[in-house]
Amino acid sequence: MSRQAGDAGSFDIDADYQPLRDRVRDELRRRIIDDVHPPGTRLVESEIAAQLGVSRVPVREAMRGLESEGFVRTVPRRGAVVVELSAQDIEELFDVREALEVLACRQAATRATKADLRRVRSHLTRARKALDAGDHVALGHANEAFHDEILKLSHNDLLQTVLHPLQGRLHWLLRKTGDPYDLLAEHTALFEAIASGSPDLAAEHARHHNRLNREIVRRLMAERTRDTPSA
Repeated sequence: MSRQAGDAGSFDIDADYQPLRDRVRDELRRRIIDDVHPPGTRLVESEIAAQLGVSRVPVREAMRGLESEGFVRTVPRRGAVVVELSAQDIEELFDVREALEVLACRQAATRATKADLRRVRSHLTRARKALDAGDHVALGHANEAFHDEILKLSHNDLLQTVLHPLQGRLHWLLRKTGDPYDLLAEHTALFEAIASGSPDLAAEHARHHNRLNREIVRRLMAERTRDTPSA
């Protein structure tokens, strides 16, 4: 059975592939990344439990998990609130992303199979269709899947394990980039560099992609800070 929660999407309470608290956590993380719950939003346990058709216990446990991931923080007399990524958070995330994705792309260039490359190409196709349809949520999901798939192409289990706890916030960061057509062009160029079989070329494109997007996010943050009235 699925429950529909307005623009928040659907949540399957009868799914049996993982504990309920983890499914609630994944759903709330998805909502935060999709900007259904933007920074500053208060997450009320009773309201979320009612939306998802679960008790407050798995919601409370999910909140703790999201706090450890850096998505929410507990504020006295307010409860759980969606955080705003700080400038330091963004710099650190881009530092980690560059180090690990450059390595992943370098290894993917020599380890990716034809089936691997077809999967990556399929995410680019999904992104193009979503962009043409003006579906920015679907576009975000396709772009996230593209980056996740590149990590898999490295065939480096340890690398994927190290990056897994950060994936949610890295996806959140991906939603804060600039022109979606430019982003799709960058992803296409990165894919072609990996498919070329040249580790150096793949690493160069990965590094360029990360640094370009770091500058875009810095600029967007500066503009938001400038446009926000001081207290």
